[in-house]
Amino acid sequence: MPESDKSQPVGVIGAGSFGTAIANLLAYNTDVLFFSRKAERVETINRDRHHMGVDISTRIHATSDPEEIAARCTLIFPVVPSVSFRRMMRSFGPYLRPDHILIHGTKGFDTNEIEEELIPKKGISRRDVNTMSEVIMQESSVIRVGCLSGPNLASEIMEGQPTATVIASRFDEVIDAGQAVLSSRYFHVFGTYEILGAELAGALKNVIALGSGILKGKGMGKNIQAMLITRGLTEMVHYGQRLGAGNKAFLGTAGIGDLVATATSKNSRNYTFGYRLGQGEKFQDIRDDMPELAEGVRTLRIVRYLAKNMKLRVPIIEMLYSVVFDDLEIEKAIEFLMTYPYDIDVDFM
Repeated sequence: MPESDKSQPVGVIGAGSFGTAIANLLAYNTDVLFFSRKAERVETINRDRHHMGVDISTRIHATSDPEEIAARCTLIFPVVPSVSFRRMMRSFGPYLRPDHILIHGTKGFDTNEIEEELIPKKGISRRDVNTMSEVIMQESSVIRVGCLSGPNLASEIMEGQPTATVIASRFDEVIDAGQAVLSSRYFHVFGTYEILGAELAGALKNVIALGSGILKGKGMGKNIQAMLITRGLTEMVHYGQRLGAGNKAFLGTAGIGDLVATATSKNSRNYTFGYRLGQGEKFQDIRDDMPELAEGVRTLRIVRYLAKNMKLRVPIIEMLYSVVFDDLEIEKAIEFLMTYPYDIDVDFM
C-alpha cells in the first residue's frame, strides 16, 4: 500500500467462512474493518471476538455500515457469494471512489439478474455472464480491480495451516497492495496479470470438484478421480480459451493448485456436495442442509448453458449437469465419459 495508506484499516466485505479467514490473515499485518450486513452479527463479533468457530483477532472491528468501509479503507476485499455479489456492489457503489482498490475472493459467475432457475428456459450468452471484476467495474467507479484465487480452503486457513494464493490484476499496484497486507509465514502470495484466467479457473474448478466428490461418494478409487481431474483441467482450459483467456493461469496456483485442493478435500463444499450426491442423497436435501452455498452447483448450470450457446464441447460438464439436475444414473455418465473419443492427451499446449 502507498506510504500514506499504511495507517488505514483494510476492509473485508462478507462474514462467511472465507471472509473470516481473510480477515484473520490480514490482521497479522494491519487493522481490519469487517463488514456484515447483519447488525446482530456485528455486535456479537465485536463483543465475543469469536465467529465461524474461530477466535477473531483484536485488530478486527466489525461494522454494518457500507459508508464507513468506503470512507476509512482504500483497499477492500469483497468476499460474498456470486449470487449476491451484484447486489452487494450496488449497495457499496455510491460510496466507492476511483482511487479505491478492490480485490475480490468470489469464485463464481454473475448472470446479470437472470434468475438461475430461468436459465434452462431462456438460455444464456456471454453478454449475460460476468466475472466479479466485471461486476465491480459495472457497478462502481473503481478501476483498480483484482481477484484472489488459489488452494484456499477456509477451514484450513482458520486452523492456521500454511498455504498460498495468487492475486491477479492488470495493475501492479493492486498486486503490490494485496501482497503487502496478506503475506505472512502462513500465507504466500503470488502475483499475475492473468485476471480473466484466474477468475475462470477459480469458478470452473468448482464444477470438477463436484464430479470428484460424486466419484468418491460412489466408492470409486484414485485412478478414476485422477483422470477426472486431468480431463477436467483440459476442459477448463478449453473453456477459458473460448472466453478469451490464456492457458497460464490454469497451470498455476489459481488453476491446478486450487483444483487439486478443492477436488480432493472434504473441507471443500463442492466436493462434499458431490460426495453426498454420490452417496444417494437428494439434491434439494443437500442444498437445504448445507450452511453455505456450494458455488459449483450454480456455476454448473451457468457454464452448461453458456457452452451450448457457444457450441463448445464440454463432455464432463454435460455429464455432471445430467447427473446433478436431470438425475442421470452416475454409472451411465461414467460409461459415456469412459467411451468418449478423446484422442490426444494434452491438446492445449
